Amino acid sequence: MTTKQPNMDKVKVFALGGVGEIGKNMYVVESGEDIFVLDAGLMFPQEEMLGIDIVIPDVTYLVQNEERVKGIFLTHAHEDHIGGLPYILKQLSVPVYGTKLTLGLVEAKLKEAGIHRSTKTVLVTRETVLPFGANKVSFFGTNHSIPDSVGIAVHTPQGIVVNTGDFKIDQSPIDGKHTDFARISKLANKGVLCLLSDSTNAERPGMTGSEKSVGHEIDSVFAQAKGRVIIASFASNVHRVQQIFTAAAKSNRKVVITGRSMIKVVEIASDLGYLTIEKDSIISIDQMNNYAEDRIAILTTGSQGEQMAALSRMAHKAHRQIAIRHSDTIVIAATPIPGNERSVARIVDLLMRTGAEVIFGQRKVHVSGHGSQEELKLMLSLMKPKYFIPVHGEFKMQMAHKSLALEVGVAEDHIFIVEKGEVVEFTDGVAKRFGKVPSGNVLVDGLGVGDIGNIVLRDRKLLSQDGILVVVVTISKASNQIISGPEIISRGFVYVRESEQLLQEANALVKEVLAKCMQEKVKDWSSLKSNMRDSLSQYLFEKTRRRPMIMPIIMEI
Repeated sequence: MTTKQPNMDKVKVFALGGVGEIGKNMYVVESGEDIFVLDAGLMFPQEEMLGIDIVIPDVTYLVQNEERVKGIFLTHAHEDHIGGLPYILKQLSVPVYGTKLTLGLVEAKLKEAGIHRSTKTVLVTRETVLPFGANKVSFFGTNHSIPDSVGIAVHTPQGIVVNTGDFKIDQSPIDGKHTDFARISKLANKGVLCLLSDSTNAERPGMTGSEKSVGHEIDSVFAQAKGRVIIASFASNVHRVQQIFTAAAKSNRKVVITGRSMIKVVEIASDLGYLTIEKDSIISIDQMNNYAEDRIAILTTGSQGEQMAALSRMAHKAHRQIAIRHSDTIVIAATPIPGNERSVARIVDLLMRTGAEVIFGQRKVHVSGHGSQEELKLMLSLMKPKYFIPVHGEFKMQMAHKSLALEVGVAEDHIFIVEKGEVVEFTDGVAKRFGKVPSGNVLVDGLGVGDIGNIVLRDRKLLSQDGILVVVVTISKASNQIISGPEIISRGFVYVRESEQLLQEANALVKEVLAKCMQEKVKDWSSLKSNMRDSLSQYLFEKTRRRPMIMPIIMEI
């Protein structure tokens, strides 16, 4: 009889992103020697992450164990679940599994990143079962705001670990594909060891409305609008995009698409058969003036107030081809992602100043793609998990989801609220916390991935608050004297012309400090700089109550 390798009978579950935050979803199931990665999302930067473009999970643990990673299995094609792939797959050469539309959008991203040829993609459906030795992976259909969404079940020798992905229970879905209750029931009968479930709307009572109800409201807006309709939505909300095209056709309007991501998604979803669009219903921006205003609908990105998105450029009067008119009806068919509320409010305010009618929040032009409390409780009741880990949400959402689980009878000591990297280990069907794996935020700034850390962010914050003062001085090595300077350059600290006396006094202080150092024969550059910085910082704070970044530059001849 062969003995099992160490930890062959262990199952570990942990999150590398998506807990304690909105976005950056990445969950890991480790069964014996096999590692299964569920989703690989990105997160948009928080306000204090100055200059950062996006945030992705730290995959150090996966890179260290690359030979054991069986693949990345995707639930659906939203950015917070697939956006990290172009960066992660440059470090981790593993196959990517997804449904038809999900892979269609992923492959476009990989092509853009130049790694589509080196990445193996594997098409799956709701019915697919993938064997991996003692483990297997299966899928079940869910409803969300994008077609082809699935939940993922990892079948291990100890039981099934299920990740619901993002879901709501829509009884009248746009595409006619319902939540796969039969498959969920089969999983429950086999025994769900641990459920990872979407916590986004865990604080919201009741049920989330059907996407169909939004269609009726959009039809009504299009029919009533006297001029152009400009409608902003998530590019990836393919169901919403379909409803916009349907409403445009009913009201005899041509559709102009603007915004790079919207153009790309419409093109891919149409090619794959997920959007039904009449051939002559789309026109270019250049053709727009050939039609009366009440025959035009403009479909755009920017529902989250993103600075560079098309709607934002229109609001700031910076869009090259589209200017907002008094006669326009502007519809923002989305709710702000947590953290984006201020930027969305700012855009709404700017749009209202143009005199156009802005529809946002006051009419039902958006419903969430995430289940509310009753749907979350139903999922828990159907799955009957032995253990439960609320994921995909901020800490307060995870805690609200825990309360729902207690209501439906999950034992409190069987619910784990985890932080990123925190491992829950299962041995003989019993769970316990088991240390941590490396985790955290990897910041992407331009072409740099992970090269910006806390120190650089702290410097950026300091520069944005109090500016910078550069002190340039030239010293003779031979005579130990100042040859020229000190010259003080201010950027973002004070306006030079109005602060001449302050800068003259600062200049005199630097001269004094340097003369003293020369007298004491201090020749070490770091000591000279430190003395200049300390004296100047103290003086400027006393005079201005500001702490600019002080950068001494010493040149030696």
